Amino acid sequence: MLYSLLRPLLFKLDPEAAHCITFSAIEKAKKLGLLNNKPFTCQPRQVMGISFPNPIGLAAGLDKNGEHLDALAALGFGFLEVGTVTPRSQPGNPTPRVFRLPQAKAVINRLGFNNHGVDALLENVSNSDYQGVLGINIGKNFDTPVELAVDDYLICLRKVYNCATYVTVNISSPNTKNLRQLQDAESLNNLLFELKLEQEKLAEKHGKYTPLAVKIAPDLEASQIESIAALLLKHQIDGVIATNTTISRAGIDQFPVSKETGGLSGAPLTQQATKVIHQLHGALNGVIPIIGVGGIMSAIDAKQKIDAGASLVQIYTGLIYRGPDLVREIAQLICVDEPKILS
Repeated sequence: MLYSLLRPLLFKLDPEAAHCITFSAIEKAKKLGLLNNKPFTCQPRQVMGISFPNPIGLAAGLDKNGEHLDALAALGFGFLEVGTVTPRSQPGNPTPRVFRLPQAKAVINRLGFNNHGVDALLENVSNSDYQGVLGINIGKNFDTPVELAVDDYLICLRKVYNCATYVTVNISSPNTKNLRQLQDAESLNNLLFELKLEQEKLAEKHGKYTPLAVKIAPDLEASQIESIAALLLKHQIDGVIATNTTISRAGIDQFPVSKETGGLSGAPLTQQATKVIHQLHGALNGVIPIIGVGGIMSAIDAKQKIDAGASLVQIYTGLIYRGPDLVREIAQLICVDEPKILS
């Protein structure tokens, strides 16, 4: 309720400035004891060998550097995903680089993996009191040639492995040049081979198994989804996140801001992301669990993702438009379901 009053004021500000102010407000609300301070009650779900207290997660991108874990956890999420983080700090793309489309309940961003680097993220996680399920989303630096991308992913995987509950391999952002080429069959096959090999070594070294998930784009043909699914099964990847932002402008091309480059998120992505989840679920035959994300603006949207085959869901743009009440609404609708158990 309070967020609905604040949102018009926030939307008068530059999106990145509003982002910082919102986080400051959440931090203060937590200190004042105005937040839940625990996940919404739900039947725990076993996914990727992890027990999730509820199936509602925060998608990567909102807290890139893991600076606000305690405050975000107090909003009732069952899990948090931070990043995308890269081996070295980088500023991202030039500003302005985030554009709201309130009429369409959407956002276009071309942030470009702006982050303080993996070591800074790990320090923030270490200084946090957060003890819940933590996904860490990893990527490559903008100036690393795509042919050498595996080196960046391996650097990040080694560094975050021991403190992450699971690690997400981001190969689908449209805002890092050539990154989506890693979804091509040959490149993806090589990348997954190297990552699984390293995962085995790290599991033995640390005495713990940290699952690997791969985040894919919504702009894939059915044949590409089939090919990706086959490789995920071949390499025994633990999970898949569907989907990232889209480069499509379907449904928003009447707005001038639609000409801005970057990934589109929010309501225009809802149906496409759900369609990919449905296709992917069929191709994976239920063997590999799916985390559904993309255009979840209501509890019904979240339920549709689960009905399409997702075991868990994540929100981002919906949080910008709806505020923390969205987490509660989703919990009230989907937490009455029987838990899905996927190893």
